[in-house]
Amino acid sequence: MLRRLPPLNALKAFEAAARHESFTRAAEELCVTQGAVSHQVKALEGEMGIKLFNRERQRLVITEAGRTYLEVIRDALDRIAAGTERLLQRQSAGVLTVTTSPNFAAKWLVHRLARFAESHPGIDLRISASLHHVDFAREDVDLAIRHGDGQASGLHVTRLCAEELIVACSPKLLSGKNAIRKPSDLGRHTLLHINDRTDWAKWLMAAGVERIDVSRGPVLNQASMAIDAAVDGQGVVVARSALAAWDLIAGRLVRPFDLALSVPYAYWIVSPKATAKLPKIVTFRDWLLSEAAADEQLLSGLSTTRMTP
Repeated sequence: MLRRLPPLNALKAFEAAARHESFTRAAEELCVTQGAVSHQVKALEGEMGIKLFNRERQRLVITEAGRTYLEVIRDALDRIAAGTERLLQRQSAGVLTVTTSPNFAAKWLVHRLARFAESHPGIDLRISASLHHVDFAREDVDLAIRHGDGQASGLHVTRLCAEELIVACSPKLLSGKNAIRKPSDLGRHTLLHINDRTDWAKWLMAAGVERIDVSRGPVLNQASMAIDAAVDGQGVVVARSALAAWDLIAGRLVRPFDLALSVPYAYWIVSPKATAKLPKIVTFRDWLLSEAAADEQLLSGLSTTRMTP
């Protein structure tokens, strides 16, 4: 059914004028001129063919028809305002679905979720760990955290943290008969590899160590497994600093050497441009950035305790 609806501005002017029984006070409330309110009301009366006010001796008196119409308009405006407020609240709170890689979820994100929940109880966070790169147009996902070069056409992209390749191990490997004190000592320890053996080969070459066999040691297809094995004292790992940060800060891992290799990729926060400024997305993005900044500060404080090659 085709709705016959007067202009919203005219209805707002009528409701305010009727409530105040004054064009002047209605104009002050609506931040327009008195003439603008009067014009809107006259236009509404003309369109409907009904007199809504009588002007008596510089006094505005609502008619019986106007009073009846006022009840309808006031109820409608109140319902619109309430519905708008509920919608805005849902944008600030409610469900927030985030996708990221299994490694980032396990080694960086999961440990921090309690802090986010405590600070933002109105946001119902849903985490999906997957290597699949989300299609925001087709999938019900609000935000993604991805590892790459930051190139994402048509999307809002913010760098979460830079990273580098570092050597890390359990603190217990720094003492005892086979204590790690210089890079050549790594020959007496198990090398833990992630996906392939190239990272260890690159790091040892940069350290000037030639006689360590990188073909030994297990190859694990998830960084989280290799890092956990290092925490357990099963060997030494070359890991991305962002993924090792939580264990380094907690002291479960240490860096025996300062030498680090730069990498071309970083972690990025990605969302559709159309929703990037929604309050709940801004809140989560800001929280991620604050966590990453805190990591960087804490990790820099650990640098003085590391040995050099």
